This record gives sequence, structure tokens and C-alpha cells, in this order.
Amino acid sequence: VLRLKNLELTAVGGSDVHVKMLAAPINPSDINMIQGNYGFLPKLPAIGGNEGVGQVVAVGSSVTRVKPGDWVILAHAGLGTWRTEAVFSEEALIRVPSDIPLQTAATLSVNPCTAYRMLMDFEQLQPGDSVIQNASNSGVGQAVIQIAAALGLRTINVVRDRPDIHRLTDRLKNLGAEYVITEEELRKLELKNFFKDVPRPRLALNCVGGKSSTELLQRLAPGGTMVTYGGMAKQPVIASVSVFIFKDVKLRGFWLSQWKKDHSTDHFKELILTLCHLVHQGKLTAPTCSEVPLQDYNHALETAMHPFTSSKQIFIM
Repeated sequence: VLRLKNLELTAVGGSDVHVKMLAAPINPSDINMIQGNYGFLPKLPAIGGNEGVGQVVAVGSSVTRVKPGDWVILAHAGLGTWRTEAVFSEEALIRVPSDIPLQTAATLSVNPCTAYRMLMDFEQLQPGDSVIQNASNSGVGQAVIQIAAALGLRTINVVRDRPDIHRLTDRLKNLGAEYVITEEELRKLELKNFFKDVPRPRLALNCVGGKSSTELLQRLAPGGTMVTYGGMAKQPVIASVSVFIFKDVKLRGFWLSQWKKDHSTDHFKELILTLCHLVHQGKLTAPTCSEVPLQDYNHALETAMHPFTSSKQIFIM
């Protein structure tokens, strides 16, 4: 259903901003949106992509918050980033520092924001507390590892077994992961011994569902919270009666689009600036990316949908 087309740009009006897109990633939510099974669907025909960074080319007469040369990201989803140029309204744009790496800027507004909010909004975690997550190699998972490390939190990171598991383990530990274990190892884990060295997690982050989410629940501390933000296994979250009665766990969900609806654009800007500060400190980097010309979109999308893909596909305009 995807085609590359040439479109006429609309004229730049008083509050409009002409932006040259620089880079835009392919996220799982982008693919879900194209498939028609996402929580928000744009009116068709639509331009793909919900995230990316661009450079301001020209501004309308009433624009005051950005100027030509500035780097900007989009404040809202559904505006379409998989294109070379666009005219956006000023209120749809957030200026970001142009001295951060291009790939980091292009991947800043979805996964790291999701990771930060989930770490901050559900449990009052203190340095030394632990967090357990599955899909730890995902874009959100890598951001969780880095942000948690910056906050002094310890992470237990669950991944699917694969031929290059040692290389993946080393890469995640270099990001700040304390423990990296496969789903099979988690099931066999001698919990009494393991949790002598690390406190039981009060927060679990679930992007998979099915058996994987059940395993996370069993490792939660009494009164802990599991936050579900994805469903890669396409299977329901199943929780036993006992974890509710005897452990009083809480099951919650998180969707960044809903968080943005519930908060002002200024709140989102504050979040972006907080993350940029971590980038400047060297505590947050982009996930491993493969740069692809926009013209090769078919190949990039096929690659993005392969299992065990460890590199995020990112369009370079």
C-alpha cells in the first residue's frame, strides 16, 4: 500500500514553517498504523512516519519560536515524517539542539519518552531499586536501560534467545544493563539466590504479552506494578489469581499518545529537554541504526519486520 510520490508543497503562511526533513525512523507503531491496527489512524491518503528530525528552511511572518537553521521534531503523531520536505504549523514543532547526533534527534520523541514516563509515573523508585523488563533489545528497552542507569536504578533485562546472544548481552551491558537473561533462563532462575543480590523489582515493563508477561509478574515484589506498552507476541496478558490476592500487584497500560493528550505541549517540551540533557551528559544515545535512503523504503520496511532485527531502520533524506 506504500508508494513514493511527488507532491506540491503548500505555501508558507503566517504561522507556517517550511521544514526539510533530515532523518526519520521506522517504529513498530508506524507499521501497526499502516496495517490499520493502531489506536490512532490518520485520514487516508496519508504520509507514513510519526517521528523524525528536520531543519527549518523558512518561516511565516508570525512565527516566533523557531528560525531558519533550527532543528525541529514533531509534537504530534500522524503528521507524516517519511518525506523530504513539509510545511507544518509552528505549534506542531519543538526545537531541539542541533549539536546532538542526528540519529539521536530523529529517535528522541517516541521510545525515550515512553521509557522515561514509565520509569517515573507508576512507582516512586529510588536509587538502588530494580526494574525488570522484556523486549530489552527494543528501542524502548535500550532507552529504559540508559535512563534507569542515569537514575541509579538496577535493571533486569529479558531477551529472546538467539545465535548472537553473547554479542547482544555485551551491547546491552555497555548501555548500563546490570543483568541480561534469556526468557528460558528467567524460567529456570533460582529466585531465592538471585534476589539475595538484587531487590525484587517493584516495576515491570511488558512489551510482549503471553508467557513472557506472566514470568515478569511472578518476579514482581508484593504491591508492584506491571506496565504494558506493547504486545509483540500478539497474546493476552494472563495473570494468576494468586498474584492479585497474595501479592496485590497492579496491572497498568501506557500509550505515549494518550499521555500527550492528557498533558500540554509545554509538558512534552520539558520532557524532550530533559532527555536532551541526558544526551549532552553522554547518558542517552540512539539505538543501533541502519541508515537507508528514502527511495529504498520497501527494503527498509521488510528489514524492520524481520524477527531479531537488532538495528533500527532510519530514513535519511
